[in-house]
Amino acid sequence: MTAINLISPIDGSVYAERETQTVSELHTRVEKARRQQKDWARRPVDERANLVMRAIDALEAMNAEVVVEIAHMMGRPTRYGGEIGGVRERAAYMAEIAEDALCPTQIEDSNDFARYIKREPVGVVFVIAPWNYPYLTAINTIAPALIAGNAVVLKHASQTLLAGERLALAFEQAGLPDGLFVNVRLSHADTSEMIANKSFDFINFTGSVNAGRAIERAAAGTFTPIGLELGGKDPGYVRADADLDQAVDTLIDGAMFNAGQCCCGIERIYVHDTLFDDFVAKAVSIVEGYRLGNPLDAETTLGPMAHVRFADEVRAQIAEATASGATALIDTSKFTADNGTDAYLAPQILIDVDHSMRVMRDESFGPVVGIMRVSSDAQAIDLMNDSPFGLTASLWTQDTDAAFEIGAQIETGTVFMNRCDYLDPALSWTGCKDTGRGASLSALGYQSVTRPKSYHLKKR
Repeated sequence: MTAINLISPIDGSVYAERETQTVSELHTRVEKARRQQKDWARRPVDERANLVMRAIDALEAMNAEVVVEIAHMMGRPTRYGGEIGGVRERAAYMAEIAEDALCPTQIEDSNDFARYIKREPVGVVFVIAPWNYPYLTAINTIAPALIAGNAVVLKHASQTLLAGERLALAFEQAGLPDGLFVNVRLSHADTSEMIANKSFDFINFTGSVNAGRAIERAAAGTFTPIGLELGGKDPGYVRADADLDQAVDTLIDGAMFNAGQCCCGIERIYVHDTLFDDFVAKAVSIVEGYRLGNPLDAETTLGPMAHVRFADEVRAQIAEATASGATALIDTSKFTADNGTDAYLAPQILIDVDHSMRVMRDESFGPVVGIMRVSSDAQAIDLMNDSPFGLTASLWTQDTDAAFEIGAQIETGTVFMNRCDYLDPALSWTGCKDTGRGASLSALGYQSVTRPKSYHLKKR
């Protein structure tokens, strides 16, 4: 066993300590979950859905403590109130559509034949959750997996390992059968070993591209299906006819909220010539109004990044860009946080950037955004597509037809018009290119955690 030390970005102290579990111990727990899953799958869909929603109620009752834990674990200011609203929205929608999404497809029911396609749970679903939105990202798969009749094994990021314990407690309080939801603490090597041993029937991972590759390598030859949400470099495009104030307010919030640590956060912005100068001036004014500080302070609007190494990567991208000719518009000396850790990072806006710079090409996942001037839709489309990632793209225009036309040419999983950084549970959450594969939420979210089974019954 190995010790996991959760280092708080607030002050660099150890906030929690846990021991990893052994593969043999977890194998026993997974096999128990597999046995429990058989009975669970026989329960009516509405009964399973109601129990999941009772767990959401139990989690909501813990919210005051959860909000403070999130601040300690990954730095989000307590003023924003946690994630329970979005968790409830997503789980409730998946519960609402479950009967229709999981009902059999009837082909024929005559005197001669009954023919239909049924969706059956895959068995044991392994969820590997990230730290940036520890409850929202996890519930995307946990809720539909349990509602569909599966058992769930959750491995949370070491930076937010208490989130896994909270979720396990919520399901316990809701009355989920013992052993059906398993919260595990595993090293990377042991995680790979369990995957390679075919311990799971579906794996969902949210995290880095490199970690996604490691999971694919571990699963090679097992034929275990995998859903991956990996990196992102989501663009915003402001056309000449955009509502400027709305575009600036929303896109800058999309770039800076949660210290830029959002899967679908805005990481690069392209603005039409006619609006560029005004857009940049307003953006700078907004960012200069932020307050960097301890996330437990109600006045703080920008907390530390989750770990010093994440902040160092953003610092490196900014330094490389400015050395190559980019102009930094924010006076970082106005942002100070004396808490004994380098996880605190002042926000930054860069202009005079181009795609030779890593800050416009690699995932930053921090409070920095580059803004480029464009002169046409065609130029903006080329730049938006000039990326190895494809999660979301945000278009700002008053012309819906233009948004459809531009959206059809963008290599992305979701196209937004006049909004960004939002996950609609009724729509498929998906990506392309190095962002990954698969889909969660919406009716399609049930397809990953179930398998089709055909019945061809000759009656006479």
